[in-house]
Amino acid sequence: MDASTLTKIVRQRQIPLLVSLSRSLATPVYRAAFLATATRLGILKRLRARPCDLASLARAAGIDGDTDLLRRWLDIGVRTGELSWFDDCYRLRGRTAKALAGPRGDAVAAALEEVLRFHIPVMLDAPAMLKDGRRLQLGDQDGSVIARSTRVIQPFVEEAVRRVLDRRNPIRLLEVGCGNGTYVRYAAELNPRLSALAIDLQPDVAAEAAENMAVWGLAGRVETRQGDIRTLDLEPQFDLVTLHNNIYYFPVEERTAVLRHARSLLAPGGKLLLTTSCQGGGLSLEVLNLWFSYAEFGGPLPHADELLAQLADAGFADVAAHTLIPGEQFRAFVGTNQPARRSAAQVLTAKE
Repeated sequence: MDASTLTKIVRQRQIPLLVSLSRSLATPVYRAAFLATATRLGILKRLRARPCDLASLARAAGIDGDTDLLRRWLDIGVRTGELSWFDDCYRLRGRTAKALAGPRGDAVAAALEEVLRFHIPVMLDAPAMLKDGRRLQLGDQDGSVIARSTRVIQPFVEEAVRRVLDRRNPIRLLEVGCGNGTYVRYAAELNPRLSALAIDLQPDVAAEAAENMAVWGLAGRVETRQGDIRTLDLEPQFDLVTLHNNIYYFPVEERTAVLRHARSLLAPGGKLLLTTSCQGGGLSLEVLNLWFSYAEFGGPLPHADELLAQLADAGFADVAAHTLIPGEQFRAFVGTNQPARRSAAQVLTAKE
């Protein structure tokens, strides 16, 4: 390249800008996409155990036949610095890859995949969706990714469960939106006398939860099925109803009715525990709020005061909320199905 051509490029500023954006924006996105997928396929976990050749990684990922295209994909991982290639084997190299390969890395990788597969598309498509009158559907999410990513906040949800759950007496639990069943399992471990019904809107997610219950030895105590709280027709038999990270799957105008129906399934004195992200949080929560604002089946994240009022309107007593993650808008809400007070005349009639 001669000096005059180089001068033109610098003056136009397009190429320098493109190079700058590639380094600061595009390359991190490529790296994130590679890491999220490599974690989901079990490749990072396999490499954590030992260096592997191409054939071994193909078997780990469940890929048969020609592996040349897999090699090209893995070589992108090498270019990003997360993998290395030495002595005919791939190895972990990057600090992030090594961290995600650890025992707690899957949930973080799933949260990264959630950003890439759901958050970024809505940022790209939101204006076009407004023009076309399109809304997001439940099928636009991958329930298994969401179930994995919510494990990032698992310790905080478990703390909320610990605060509310009776650990000594036999209790009946209804979990609405059970995901992969992690929180039902935790409750069952805290109280060996607990039995539960776990439901989820998405059939594949409910099926995964049922499989997990069998693996965990809980199939005899936990019934798992696809179901919608809005149409669940059961006697008021539950001592605790839980909804974790899913109130925004219901439109705002339906939430009071959903909570009222949940209360109708509680025995007198039973409690509802609801954990959720609320509006007013960081950027990632604002994009999550945007996604559900564009969802045909759901609505924006709740405001904390708004949700407290909805719980009270649904008939719950002793409604309260507390922050689970300091500095973040992730909260636990609790309400009690208070037995109706009887008048003096009703008490006398009952005694007669």
